[in-house]
Amino acid sequence: MLTGITGTVLNAVGILIGSLLGLMLSRQFSAPSQLAWRGVMGIVTIIIGLRLAWTGLNGSSLQILRGLVVLVLALMAGRLTGRLLHIQKGLNRLGQYAGGRFAQVRRDDPNRFNEGFVVCAVLFCAGPLGIIGAVQDGLMGNWQPLAVKMVMDGLAAMGFVTVYGSAGVALSAVPVFVYQGTITLLVHRLEPFLQQNHLLDSVNAVSGMLVFCVAMVILELKKIELGDYLPSLAMAPLITWLMRMQIH
Repeated sequence: MLTGITGTVLNAVGILIGSLLGLMLSRQFSAPSQLAWRGVMGIVTIIIGLRLAWTGLNGSSLQILRGLVVLVLALMAGRLTGRLLHIQKGLNRLGQYAGGRFAQVRRDDPNRFNEGFVVCAVLFCAGPLGIIGAVQDGLMGNWQPLAVKMVMDGLAAMGFVTVYGSAGVALSAVPVFVYQGTITLLVHRLEPFLQQNHLLDSVNAVSGMLVFCVAMVILELKKIELGDYLPSLAMAPLITWLMRMQIH
């Protein structure tokens, strides 16, 4: 069972390791060190995203062109759907809620454990990369996007431990495991259908572009409302199927 949710297992372990390191280290990473880590993670994420997109755009020149058309249409339709559903606004509200609770916490707060668990669970589950990575893990066994999230969440956990203590932060790995693991296992049930109908390439191409956009956000090169693009993952196979129906 665990082999099908490798990325989620890594993500949960990263949070646990970050919690332990935050407890053991006497001080946090300096600002230059954090900037260097961000740069490394941004570059790695770019490579993962472009590689994933490239695997989804293969075949003859005509097939690659058709894949690019599907990619553009899926991103456009997905963003429109996301905006209508207010996905990014919902994620922003979750982030603001967690940020508000974080700003109010005191080191001597008797509810520090509960606050740490709630804030970290919300923040670690709210990011679009978790959904993108869970989908890739379920469809292709591709754990690399969640490995990136593992490092990012682990570094964040190190910082949260200084405020909340290690117990509540470490326990937040449980809802992350359940949330992302559930998505992975549900999506995995769709893999035979998508594989049989040759629809996986379109999902890979869109996933790759979304991971690439995550890198742009990590490197602070461009502000992208990634949450609104999440429906593109469902639009890609749908548009591919509709285009094939028109051809036949």
